[in-house]
Amino acid sequence: MNDRTPYWNPHLETLPRERMQMLQLKKFRRIVRWAYEHSRFHRSLYDAAGITPEDIRTLADVRRVPKVEKSMMLPIQRKEPFPYGDALCVPLEEVTEFRQTSGTTGQPVYQPDTWQDWEWWSECWAMLLWAQGYRPRDRVFLPFGYNVFVAYWAGHYACEKIGCETVPGGVLDTKARLLKMQELKATAMMATPTYVLGMADTAVNKLGMNPAVDLHVKRITCAGEPGALIPATKKRMEQAWNAKVFDHAGATEIGAWSFECASQPGALHVNEAMFLAEIEDLETGEIITEPSRRGKLIITALDRIAQPCIRFDSKDIIEWSDEPCDCGRSFRLIPGGVVGRSDDITKVKGVLLAPSAIEDVVRSIPGFGDEYEVVVEKRGDIDHILLKVELTEDAASRSEEMKAKLKTELRVKTNLGYEIEIHPFGSLPRYEVKAKRFKDLRKRGG
Repeated sequence: MNDRTPYWNPHLETLPRERMQMLQLKKFRRIVRWAYEHSRFHRSLYDAAGITPEDIRTLADVRRVPKVEKSMMLPIQRKEPFPYGDALCVPLEEVTEFRQTSGTTGQPVYQPDTWQDWEWWSECWAMLLWAQGYRPRDRVFLPFGYNVFVAYWAGHYACEKIGCETVPGGVLDTKARLLKMQELKATAMMATPTYVLGMADTAVNKLGMNPAVDLHVKRITCAGEPGALIPATKKRMEQAWNAKVFDHAGATEIGAWSFECASQPGALHVNEAMFLAEIEDLETGEIITEPSRRGKLIITALDRIAQPCIRFDSKDIIEWSDEPCDCGRSFRLIPGGVVGRSDDITKVKGVLLAPSAIEDVVRSIPGFGDEYEVVVEKRGDIDHILLKVELTEDAASRSEEMKAKLKTELRVKTNLGYEIEIHPFGSLPRYEVKAKRFKDLRKRGG
C-alpha cells in the first residue's frame, strides 16, 4: 500500500453514486436471501410480512423488509444453538468470535462472528483508520480494558492489518498507561472522548505532565459516545493533546459503519460500500432522503453472515448532507455525526432536548471542568433541570458570574432554563468507557 494515497480502497471509496447504489442493491439482495435460507428467525419474520428475497428488485423495495430491534433479539438468546438462538446463520463450530454489547440500556446482546466476519470488521476499521492518517510508521496505544465488549478490538486488528505497531494497554491504570505512552513515544491512540479528557486531567493533576508537550500523540480516534464531533469537546481534546481528534460511529450489532476523515469536515462518512443506511422520520416512519432533516438510523451490514444485521433500528439520530467532502470520497456525509439516540432525546417543558447540546455549551466556556451531570425530574407538575458542573481553580472565585454566563448560553442554545449547581473540581463522577451524565428521573428507573 502506497503511504501517500488517501484511500485504503480507492475503488470503493470513490465509486460513482449510481454504481454505489447498484452495489448496495446487489449486496442487500444477497444478505436477505442468505438470512432467509439460513436463519429461522429471519425466515419467520419475512414470512409474517409476506415478503421473499425475490420481491427485492430495487432500492425502493428495501423498506418493505421488516426492521429488527434490539428488543427482538433478546428473547431468542439462549435458545438453541446456545447461546445465540435461531438468528444464527452458520453452524456453531464456524463461530470464532464472541462479543456482547455493553448492556448500558439493559440486557446485553450476544454477537457471534465467523473468521470471515472478523476480517470484514477489520477491513471496515482499516478503511477508517487510513482515512484518518494512520500509517505503518505509527505506534498506536490502545488504553481500553480488553473484555467481552467489542470496544476497540477490531481497531486493534485493523492497526495490525495496515502495518501499525500496536501496543495493548488493557490491564494498566491511567497513570501507568500515560507513562508507557511517554516511554514508547506512542503517536496515536483510541478511546472514548470522556477518557481522552480524563487521561489529560490525570496527566496534568497527578503526574505533572503536559500531554501536548510531554507526549508524542498526533492523532486520536474516538468512539462509544458523542463528543468528538461536538465542537467544544473536540477543541478541548485537541488543545489538551496537541493532536488531531477524529470521530467514528459503530456498534456491536452493526459494525464500524462511519468515520471522520482527515479533512475533518465536521461530519462522518457512511461507509456505503459495506453498509446500507436509511434515515427514518421519528414520527411518521417515512424514509428521509433530503438533507438537513433529522431521523433515526436504520442500517444493514451488507457483508456480515453469522448473525446478519438487516434493517436494524439503531436509535441513532442523524441527518444527511448534500455537500461533497474535500477528501474526494463519494460516501455521503452526516453532519455533526450521531447527535444522540431517539431514546435519549426527550421533551422537557415541551421542548426537544438533546444531551449533546448541553455538553457543547458547558465545554465551550473556559473555566468549567470537563465533567458535568444533568438531572431532569418533575417538581409538582413542572419539569425541572438541574445541571451540576465543576469550576477550574482559576475560575472558582467567579462562580456567580460563571453561573450567569452558563444560564444565558444554555437558554440561547436549548431554549430552556436550568438550575446550576457548582461542585468542587474533581468531585463529579469520572468514566473510562461510556459516560452516564444525563439522568431523566421522570422515566422509570431513571
